[in-house]
Amino acid sequence: LEQALAFKDANEDVHITVVSMGPPQADVMLRECLAMGADEAILVTDRAFGGADTWATSSTIAGALRNIDYDIIIAGRQAIDGDTAQVGPQIAEHLGIPQVSYCEELKVEGDKFIVRRQFEDRYHIIEIKPPCLITTLSEEIDPRYMTVGGIFDAYQKEMKVWGLKDIEDKLDLSNIGLKGSPTNVKKSFTKQAKGKGVKLEGLTPEEAADAILAKLQEKYFI
Repeated sequence: LEQALAFKDANEDVHITVVSMGPPQADVMLRECLAMGADEAILVTDRAFGGADTWATSSTIAGALRNIDYDIIIAGRQAIDGDTAQVGPQIAEHLGIPQVSYCEELKVEGDKFIVRRQFEDRYHIIEIKPPCLITTLSEEIDPRYMTVGGIFDAYQKEMKVWGLKDIEDKLDLSNIGLKGSPTNVKKSFTKQAKGKGVKLEGLTPEEAADAILAKLQEKYFI
């Protein structure tokens, strides 16, 4: 959103539509986006979309986006729960548009976007023409705060809510919700904290090396 708002700061003709798929409570988050400066917000929500994995989620969001005119779709790199980084790229595949992931800097030059893409210990510079999709990194972005006036205006604006009936002609109904999800979570659990380990003292360098070697062999690392 902050990247989109930066484009709007530079060109007042930019129109920002925020789209989210989720339960009705996501209304609050979308109004926060409006308070930050987005022009329009759409909540895609329906019990038929519940239980979706990344494939079904991206299929549903892509269906909603087919009802919207856009030049660029800007998504986060990954969600904070599943942490898969799959939904953004999958949306681009469903829509048949080019994509660039791991964007750390985005500029406009004429009729194309210039993307600086993070790549291990270096980066790529990629040119891409709209319509396209970008997934962004948060490290280089400092989101602005909501303003008091923005908060007031956000609750005066109409929140569009789209259910299954609003976008079903843009969907493959076999690819939505729990039934359309190839993957299902059977169990989730909290990661266990590591123990203190074993501390060896009073060894000569040779003995220490032998002890480390033995432990690596015991754990089948070597």
